Amino acid sequence: MVGEGRPRGTPGGGGEPRDTGDPPRPLKGTSPPLPSLPPPPNAVPVLRQCPLTVPVSPPGVPVSPHCPSVRPPALALSWPFPPGALPALSAAFLQVALVSGSVRALGLCLPPLGGAFGAAARAQAWVGSCPLAALQLGGPLAAALSARFGPRGVAMAGGALAGAGLVLGAFATRLEHLYLSLGGLTGLGWSLSFTPALGAVSRWFPRRRALATSVAVSGAAVSGLALAPLLPPALDSYGWRGALLLLAAVSLHLVAAAALLRPPPRTPPEPPEPSGTLLRLLRHGPFLRYAAAFALLDLGYYVPFVHGAGRALELGLDGRAAAAVVAAMAALDGAGRLAAGWLAERPAAALLRQLAAWAALAGLVALATPLGTSFAALAALAAAYGGCAGAVAPLQFAGVAQVVGPGRAAMAIGVMQMVESVGSLLGAPLAGWLRDVTGDFTVSFLAAGAFLLASSLLILTLPPAPPEPPPSPPEPF
Repeated sequence: MVGEGRPRGTPGGGGEPRDTGDPPRPLKGTSPPLPSLPPPPNAVPVLRQCPLTVPVSPPGVPVSPHCPSVRPPALALSWPFPPGALPALSAAFLQVALVSGSVRALGLCLPPLGGAFGAAARAQAWVGSCPLAALQLGGPLAAALSARFGPRGVAMAGGALAGAGLVLGAFATRLEHLYLSLGGLTGLGWSLSFTPALGAVSRWFPRRRALATSVAVSGAAVSGLALAPLLPPALDSYGWRGALLLLAAVSLHLVAAAALLRPPPRTPPEPPEPSGTLLRLLRHGPFLRYAAAFALLDLGYYVPFVHGAGRALELGLDGRAAAAVVAAMAALDGAGRLAAGWLAERPAAALLRQLAAWAALAGLVALATPLGTSFAALAALAAAYGGCAGAVAPLQFAGVAQVVGPGRAAMAIGVMQMVESVGSLLGAPLAGWLRDVTGDFTVSFLAAGAFLLASSLLILTLPPAPPEPPPSPPEPF
């Protein structure tokens, strides 16, 4: 018959069977259905719809063909940085930007400051070199205080101290007052803000330390581009005292930026450094050559930053053109820092060889700086120097661990900073003295380039570091 074979509840053969709640009855001429059996224990359920969340599958389970979004845990989405690390990186970026920007903007204040006191170029340069030396000499103290009280409180105190020193300097009546206020207070405050920020970054990013440090120190370029155009109008309208008050307001923002410094994640305590580490370092030949190389490097490294504006004014350019030269150095400085960090993550050559190459390139550009007698040529040379000099910064501290080993790196960094502070203290005044003797900055830049080349040659004498084991892949979370 036509109606045979149709299920009940489907008149006319169309539609779905109606749900009556009773078990289905067998049709005529058919055998009753077999009872349903439980699935085997190792059966893989087939998903008919993709869930909103990715289920966790046991190891070895293949991807479901009905839901391509289901993946085993090994292919789960992973982020290269630990959670909560970005606020710490942002804080370090701001700290480096505010400190480095204030240091470089201080160089624009030196010519009008020296004119107000009738001081020679070498006397002016001490105003810029004293804060730099204090910034490096205070590194071990800042690291010890940060380990004892945490990076946030130490960095906030440093910002307040730096701002107070600049405010006192604005009321100075003698150059010696500026040496004490800017060198003793502002430089130490900058050190208390700068060192804990970079230390927190190294603990937040243990696997990509070089890249994260490069991102943090690239803040110097942003602040240099922002502050360089602001200082000439401030100097024209308010003089050098008003410019120092402006820099004091900038440095006080270090207090707010330090509030973002979250405590680093807890890690297993590192084994204490063995007793006598300092004596071993002082007898460690490669480390002594490394520290001496950076003392030589700092004798010439800061000369273009401190005297770049003076060189532009010497050529007959106005204050705005001098600020543009400083801004060109700052722009390429940040690009060089990022490029060096990226290359350090993908080493085509040993890190110490890369460091020596960047130092040599910076020295060659410094030697060529006296050839720039027009604004375009001087700005191009300043930009090239900023790129090469910026690349040196992120590789310096990474090279310490390769020279002495990770176990003695903390003590070695403190000793290295104290040694190189001699070059930071004497480099800019020496260049100013040469300018007073010769009448222009030509010999000053030639001497700076010679110091940079000598440091690169001394770095090349260091033995190559042993190859490091490949890093473990990041854990998914």
